Amino acid sequence: MIAASGIKKQYGQKTLYKNGNFQLNEGEKIGLVGPNGNGKTTLFRLITQEESPDEGSISKPDRIRIAYFSQNIEDMHGKSALDEVKSASPRIDYIVQKLKEIEHSLSEVQDDQIMNRLLETYGELQSEFEQLGGYDLESRAAEILTGLGIGPEDYHRDTGSFSGGWKMRIALAKVLAQNPEVLLMDEPTNHLDIESIVWLESWISSFKGTVLMTSHDRDFMNRLVTKIIEISNQQITVYGGNYDFYDKERALRLEQLIAAHKRQEEMLSKEEEFISRFAARASHAAQVQSRVKKLEKIDRIEIPTEERQIQFVWPTPARGGDEVVKFQDLGKIWPASASTGKEKLVFKGASGLIKRCDRIAVVGVNGAGKSTFLKIIAGHTNPSHGVCKVGSSIEVGYFSQNSLDVLNPNNTVIDEVHAHIPTMGLGTVRTLLGAFKFSGEEAEKKISILSGGEKSRVVLATILARPVNLLILDEPTNHLDIASRELLMEAIDQFQGTVIMVSHDRFFLRKLTKRVFELDQNKLTTYDGDYHYYTEKKKALLL
Repeated sequence: MIAASGIKKQYGQKTLYKNGNFQLNEGEKIGLVGPNGNGKTTLFRLITQEESPDEGSISKPDRIRIAYFSQNIEDMHGKSALDEVKSASPRIDYIVQKLKEIEHSLSEVQDDQIMNRLLETYGELQSEFEQLGGYDLESRAAEILTGLGIGPEDYHRDTGSFSGGWKMRIALAKVLAQNPEVLLMDEPTNHLDIESIVWLESWISSFKGTVLMTSHDRDFMNRLVTKIIEISNQQITVYGGNYDFYDKERALRLEQLIAAHKRQEEMLSKEEEFISRFAARASHAAQVQSRVKKLEKIDRIEIPTEERQIQFVWPTPARGGDEVVKFQDLGKIWPASASTGKEKLVFKGASGLIKRCDRIAVVGVNGAGKSTFLKIIAGHTNPSHGVCKVGSSIEVGYFSQNSLDVLNPNNTVIDEVHAHIPTMGLGTVRTLLGAFKFSGEEAEKKISILSGGEKSRVVLATILARPVNLLILDEPTNHLDIASRELLMEAIDQFQGTVIMVSHDRFFLRKLTKRVFELDQNKLTTYDGDYHYYTEKKKALLL
């Protein structure tokens, strides 16, 4: 369907890939993986012909319909959410207009030859209209919006009134509604809650077309893809299987490559020793020359430079009390907003006890009050009623998405982190930053030019470097790639204190959670089991 042959792409002195080959076959679901900055987004642009390869070619059928969801969404305002999604295919609007014009012409034309031509064109346009999904566009747009968490009550809201995260959902709905043959998606699960991710999984699973996508959500990839295209070390490599298969196969291939490299190095060492030893002897001149020529022809095996990984050692915190957080009849009401003029009840009557070394996931749909609950515990907002008491000798480390906004854009990474932990020496700060992938020149970058993922790592470094015994984490995995998420997960797993967290990454929750607090319909329900226990209980309630 779409085939890349010998492609090369370079920006300045940086080569993203060379001699790259892959195929996207009809109906395949494919994951696109690789370190940030290695050219995944560029590959999408090559397929959509926004850019061209420097060498090689990408071939595809002339009239293939490709839809592309990227993180760079256009400005939205002036249309309702439903109308914005329906506007995804301007070709449908054009066909509707042409059909009306032909119908008008058919009511007036007398010439049989002209009428036959008009009827033929009318039939072709009708066929294309059906192929594009024109007959059920509105119902399809509504279904997709609802699946992504935007219900009927918001269909007719102006898109300009939605926050950035919700606009991203509208942009995703707009792409899905196009009924394409090939769907390209760059991080579609960003800004989605678990319920919306599960819906999107189901939608993609039943989608008949071809999908190529990046995602930092390991579960999402595992449930959908049957092939992986990896971009790493200037190479494009294809693996058959899901993400878990790719992870194991890649490790096996690397192990085999290292073994082959070792054997080659031993052989080269022996040959070079022979050449060095007998180079000056005329009696061995032919043998020496033969071996020199042999070495010149050998393709040297190169071991790819692995990405630096977070290797974090926790500072030793003070041992806090056994009762870390106790709350009784807790409730929160936000004051009336200018747009609605009404107060908003977030939750009420919440009571519970969080004990030392608990690992608690706070779950619920968007808007259920998860972040508000964490803010109350962290002391960043007061409850409207009830009490929330943090135990004695408890030192809190709190990460939220707003934490990224308080970084000083004019600081370098090292200055920003040092400002938060001034008692540490610069050498210690550099060691800490190295663990969070900010080595050498990376540590001198300005905060203002960092990506969302890099900013998250800066904030996490400042929080995890302090000797805290209660971690409150609100979406700590947002913007982090799979490798960084799993290394953060390992660090939290080794943490000796208490953790309360919100995350839409099910793999992350499943590996760490020991208890679940669910916020639903303004109430908090406690599940004294891990995340799997919680999901099984929820399934049982639906039966």
